[in-house]
Amino acid sequence: MDFKTLGPIRAVNDRLAYTPSAPKVKQVLALLVMRANQIVSLDSILDELWGEALPRTAVTTAQTYIYQLRKDFIKELGADPRKRAIATTPPGYLLHTPEDSLDTHHFTRLADEAQACYTAHDVGGAVRWAEEALALCRGAPLADVPCGRTLRNYVSHLDEQRVRVRKLRIQAAMALGRHGELITDLRSLVMEYPYDEWFHAQLMLALGKAGRRGEALHVYHRVRRLLRNELGLDPSQDLRRAQEEVLKPAS
Repeated sequence: MDFKTLGPIRAVNDRLAYTPSAPKVKQVLALLVMRANQIVSLDSILDELWGEALPRTAVTTAQTYIYQLRKDFIKELGADPRKRAIATTPPGYLLHTPEDSLDTHHFTRLADEAQACYTAHDVGGAVRWAEEALALCRGAPLADVPCGRTLRNYVSHLDEQRVRVRKLRIQAAMALGRHGELITDLRSLVMEYPYDEWFHAQLMLALGKAGRRGEALHVYHRVRRLLRNELGLDPSQDLRRAQEEVLKPAS
């Protein structure tokens, strides 16, 4: 059985796929997957589901969610009922699954390969491995899961990892001179991360290298207004350097 969390949550077994319909059952599954092969205490589950607003029936309800997952693994995915993927292990529960059944494991491995290639000045390899890693992402991490305190931390960490790989891919592709083909991606990224000045700077540089200086300067003026109006900040040194690079006379 494989578990997908880099996007909407899914459990997959051969050609069968399963996503819980009940939001809190999704939440329990997500917590077990994110802590795969570790004991997740019942207290941790209760905190994730309800925080400090525990209902009187919280323990019984959480146990019902575990029962529902076990039943659905058998019914929806054809899991062997004699082998419980979710074991009761005091003081809570443990999801038994190989590391390579987790898309997060594959993502981390591919991201490490991309970084190793970039460090070794193999920018072609860096692009290739980074693109493989990003192909695993089907949207925002745990996109369809309501997240409490613990899952929010996991989502934040996974999104930071994805941003790092996106930046690495852009750096490597820029080094290969692939400026024109990066423009569309960078436009999407500045919309997704409007306060990340690095993405704006790379869009300016890509446009400038593609001979579109006017558009590059428009990006600079737009992000400068955004930073000043929304955050009361001036453009960073990276943004100013990108502007200077775009303004240089063509050689």
